[in-house]
Amino acid sequence: MTETAKAPARGGRKSPGLKINRVFTTPGVHPYDEVTWESRDVVQTNWKTGEHVFEQRGVEFPDFWSLNASTIVTTKYFRGALGTPQREASLKTLIDRVVTTYRKAGEENGYFASGEDAEVFEHELTWMLLNQYFSFNSPVWFNVGTASPQQVSACFILSVDDSMDSILNWYKEEGFIFKGGSGAGLNLSRIRSSKELLSSGGTASGPVSFMRGADASAGTIKSGGATRRAAKMVVLDVDHPDIYEFVETKAREEDKIRALRDAGFDMDLGGKDIVSVQ
Repeated sequence: MTETAKAPARGGRKSPGLKINRVFTTPGVHPYDEVTWESRDVVQTNWKTGEHVFEQRGVEFPDFWSLNASTIVTTKYFRGALGTPQREASLKTLIDRVVTTYRKAGEENGYFASGEDAEVFEHELTWMLLNQYFSFNSPVWFNVGTASPQQVSACFILSVDDSMDSILNWYKEEGFIFKGGSGAGLNLSRIRSSKELLSSGGTASGPVSFMRGADASAGTIKSGGATRRAAKMVVLDVDHPDIYEFVETKAREEDKIRALRDAGFDMDLGGKDIVSVQ
């Protein structure tokens, strides 16, 4: 898409807005009318038991979309409870929900030079999404155009200090971020090590201990209300006293998996016992 715009006006005068040129679309022809649509059944089964874990029949997609693409969109991005009239059942509905919301926001904030430019923007964006030239990140599909907070960033960088108030606030902030479908990352180096004393006379828990608590929370809160696990990044400076414990954490969890599998527990991906490790 090409855009032309005059420089922002000085002296408080209103900007003339953006002129949007057509690149992929044809005047008078909606992008949806240029493709062939078909009805599909999206059914996912447990590979061990054959049990249906997801089922939505009669969803509508272009005939050139792969089965994998339509399955991902249906299971992850269609909003509304399954089996209710509010459930999205067509790619058209999903794209319209997002694109019309952006067009409306652009018009309300004076981004476009005219209503015609707003329509060109809508059609061009629809065409590119429909033809898989690009895709928005997951939080956009989860939230834009819904009653949920319009959270669209893929990742948030947080900070935490060496105090219980700050640590508990970190847990709370991450929870709301995960609920909206985004990921979070932070550096834990400000938290004192497990080798240091507290003013009460006890020994500090250390950043790895608090990291485990946050990881358990991430595993519990499904990202964006979908079935995927929330995404986390945790960093610790190399000169932190607990750096060895931090580096070895994942390897120790893998040792637990091997030991529990040898003992007969179901430790496969998606297994009922895999949630016992981090």
